[in-house]
Amino acid sequence: MTTRLTGMRRVGLLISAVTVAVMAGGVSTASGATAGATVDAAALPSDAVTAKVVTMNGSGCPAGTASVRANSDNTGFAVTYNQYVATAGAEADNVDFRKNCQLAVQLGIPSGFTYAIARADYSGWGHLATGATGLQRANYYFQGASSNSFSDHKFTGPFSGRWQASDETDMAEMVYAPCGETRFLNINTELRVNDGSADPKTTSALSMRYASGSVSTIYNLSWKQCP
Repeated sequence: MTTRLTGMRRVGLLISAVTVAVMAGGVSTASGATAGATVDAAALPSDAVTAKVVTMNGSGCPAGTASVRANSDNTGFAVTYNQYVATAGAEADNVDFRKNCQLAVQLGIPSGFTYAIARADYSGWGHLATGATGLQRANYYFQGASSNSFSDHKFTGPFSGRWQASDETDMAEMVYAPCGETRFLNINTELRVNDGSADPKTTSALSMRYASGSVSTIYNLSWKQCP
């Protein structure tokens, strides 16, 4: 069974109507979603881009449990989480229904270029009992700026399997890093599970990981040359 849900629109660094596909035993792209961001190869810098986590904080990413790597083709970077699971119900502690992670990521980019986040593709594993609900939330902003706006993706049980969600930014709304300055990219994410009217003997969960070693989030970049 495939459950299709539509993400809620928010005004922020990543802004768009988004589509979430949740399914048991496979992957589906709901109507209106695209498989990945389109990147203009001619606009990509030729020198290598690097990525590293400067700081990580939060119940969803204890020290050493999240990592980042730049794509070899300079189209973006990927984040992998190892212990990011929210649970609610019979086998969960009261504090486990909400997990969050705050990452400060430093991208080493070639001189003369700047970047913006064009698209973020999330995936993970979930099991929601009948009557239970889940939420995946994220926002992004550069060091020195602030953002209280989030993109939310909601899930409703029952389902068990892989979930996917995407945020995509229109070209006119992209926010680029200041040219010639080193600014960390702050990435804040959150998972929540509410057991609601589910059978109290059941346990529901959402994870930012669906298989051992799997990539949890892919951030696609838009590049431009500085004046």
